Amino acid sequence: MSLLFPGLLRQQSGSSQPTSNRALDLMRWGLIPYWSKDIKIGFSTINAMAETVDTKPVFREAFQRRRCLVPIEAFYEWKKVGPKEKQPYAIALVDRGLMALAGLWETWRSSAQETVRSFTIITTEPNELCAEVHNRMPVILPPETWPEWLAEKPFEGANLKEMLAPYPAKRMTMWPVDRRVGNVKNNAPSLIEPVSLL
Repeated sequence: MSLLFPGLLRQQSGSSQPTSNRALDLMRWGLIPYWSKDIKIGFSTINAMAETVDTKPVFREAFQRRRCLVPIEAFYEWKKVGPKEKQPYAIALVDRGLMALAGLWETWRSSAQETVRSFTIITTEPNELCAEVHNRMPVILPPETWPEWLAEKPFEGANLKEMLAPYPAKRMTMWPVDRRVGNVKNNAPSLIEPVSLL
């Protein structure tokens, strides 16, 4: 999964207690737990599975205390179309508006007192649309759930994980894009434009 996102919206206090303070930050993708001895752990923690996010030590405390929203325009997934070929697709909301992904964030300090803020995105089983290209999809949270996810008000359900469900496929759209999107050196608005498949 690759993202188009402008920032990260989080609880300003980083507390599990209700608060109305929000902060918009840029952070490193790949969660680095505050207790980690090595920053390299972030290479394997770009995603957290909804099924285990509350039990895995690397995500457990952040799930309880440091939840965030990752606003994006779209995300990319690659569909296998041949033995060695993959076709990238852009996936977005039908109205092409911003979507908010469920995320977690952390503050980590190195032995040299370098401070790094990082985040991960929670994934779940795919809806019918995303299942065409991948066996997972990011958790997309509708606006009415944001206050509870950000602990601005108490969660009224039995388990916070109830929110981590597939987003309705009928509210999403997908289209093929240029394969240049697979190279991080390429960065242009045209990369998200639809292309014709032969």
